[in-house]
Amino acid sequence: MLEPSGTPATQTPHPTGTVRVIGAGPIGLLLTALLQTIDGPPVQLYERRGEYTRGRMVSLAPYLVADSIESYQADAIDGESVEAIFDTRELETRLAYRRTIAPDLTALLREWTRGFVPLKVIEQSLSDLIDARGSTTVRRTERDVSVENVWAMLEPGDILVDCTGSRSLLRDHLVPTSGEIVRGQNTQRFRLEYALVITFLYGEHYACDEYCKYYKNVENPAFKFIPSVNRTFYDGDVTHVTGIVSINREVYDAMPPQFDGPWLRTNAPDVAESMDRFIDKIKSETHGELVSELEIVRIPLDVYRAWNATSRRWRGSAADHPLTVTPAFLVGDSAIGSPYFQSISLGFECAFFLAGHIANVNLTIEAMIDRYEAFIYQQWLRVYMRTRMIKHNKDLLESADDTFGLLGKLHVF
Repeated sequence: MLEPSGTPATQTPHPTGTVRVIGAGPIGLLLTALLQTIDGPPVQLYERRGEYTRGRMVSLAPYLVADSIESYQADAIDGESVEAIFDTRELETRLAYRRTIAPDLTALLREWTRGFVPLKVIEQSLSDLIDARGSTTVRRTERDVSVENVWAMLEPGDILVDCTGSRSLLRDHLVPTSGEIVRGQNTQRFRLEYALVITFLYGEHYACDEYCKYYKNVENPAFKFIPSVNRTFYDGDVTHVTGIVSINREVYDAMPPQFDGPWLRTNAPDVAESMDRFIDKIKSETHGELVSELEIVRIPLDVYRAWNATSRRWRGSAADHPLTVTPAFLVGDSAIGSPYFQSISLGFECAFFLAGHIANVNLTIEAMIDRYEAFIYQQWLRVYMRTRMIKHNKDLLESADDTFGLLGKLHVF
């Protein structure tokens, strides 16, 4: 499936130095919590922020706490892809590792997969868990780390893990070069569309399936609001709703990165009218009211991956560079990014896999790198097919009343 990584003739024993985790978002914190309970190397976590403030609501995928292959493949969108991509024995091995995860961490994961949770709650809970364990194997450093800092702090036997997100600190540095680093040289990217991500709170119970999405948009000739099935969650007396509205590049360029409902109604009335029409139909059916203003972010929806998710290209090189001897891994959005709210779950999958391999002292560095590259490639196939399927289905829904437009998007045989 993958080309060999250029493994040297002599195998390098399992690293015994420090695992240096760059980035203390949810992925970096989870990886640290996983490594904290194994009889393995110490962990140094570098975090830029002193507090967790991101209030964006997220929903983790149920497959993160699956206890059988059947439940791991239960997702209606990509269950068949998972079955086609992953070997059954491989899945059994990964599920067996998850059964060894500490109960305190497992309890948090199960709680988060039941519905919505603010991102800052995940981060704060993981941070508190790491501190409460009272372990001496984890050291935390609050600083903004540069690439130069990374190279300077490495010591023999270290493992380097980049959890710095979509604007990865190290991704472009994993491609050997004797000159200036070229931005984007290690990234394969596909742009799906430009969109507004709109979130609001509604004061009654409300759920939206595909019939709801169609009928509440039937009078909207453009700018249809499409709530995500797993992004509508009832929490006590409030429903959290998040969805997207597709826009073109011209509309995207005219908008600030973040804004609210009043700005939308003043500056993009056509979009606001479609949004308000959708909300009015919800009110007429459920007799509730908005309990928050619209929160809107305009983003390009991209799916991407790192061509190299490890330092494999540097292995065996004669160059004078730290990555010729230090294994480096991209985890989470540093390695793979996807829209439609999949990224955190993907990042947690990466953390599970890497933590299990760091814990396996019988693996050489070369085996760790090769297995991780193969895993990331499998995850890429999975998320790419899933993302394309979601996008295609959304396009069909938006064309449901346009017969010829709908036929133009169908490829039957």
